[in-house]
Amino acid sequence: MTVLKKYVEALPLAGLRLIKVPYFQDSRGIFCQAFSERTWAETGITCRFVQDNFSESIKPWTVRGLHFQRGTSVQAKLVQVVKGAILDVVVDIRRDSSTFGQHFSIELEASGMQLFVPEGFAHGFMSLVPNTIVAYKVSQPYDPANEGGIYWADETLAIKWPANAQAIEISEKDKGLASFDEQIEQLF
Repeated sequence: MTVLKKYVEALPLAGLRLIKVPYFQDSRGIFCQAFSERTWAETGITCRFVQDNFSESIKPWTVRGLHFQRGTSVQAKLVQVVKGAILDVVVDIRRDSSTFGQHFSIELEASGMQLFVPEGFAHGFMSLVPNTIVAYKVSQPYDPANEGGIYWADETLAIKWPANAQAIEISEKDKGLASFDEQIEQLF
């Protein structure tokens, strides 16, 4: 059994996990094993990751999301902050889930914490400091024909973002996303 298992914490929404990856530090700096398929499988994370994504948010209060993939393109994600800090937000969009429509948010920073997001969640984040870099693995390639998203400031979800709407940096595409209620029939 791996040492990592003691560093995995179940979170309030089914399947969502926080992983505190151990860092090793000496006079040169730090080292960590950011991912090992075998080790992560021993913690119960058995999906295969097929694509790595990377984003840098120059300004604080940059919002990316809330995005998801449908059908055969549905994705699990393993999210990690490489530099800076984010408020990471997930919404359970699995219609058969006891936590359907509920959201969870957590602050992540470049400290070895990873968020495992299982299939069936919308995911997004807000940068909290300048020049924030986020890397995440996904279990299916991006498929524009099966992409979806929920408006970041959806009133039904009532997510408590740490900045007001006037301060937000967001893409035109994400500004035009529909509300949770408007898409409920298209969700899992």
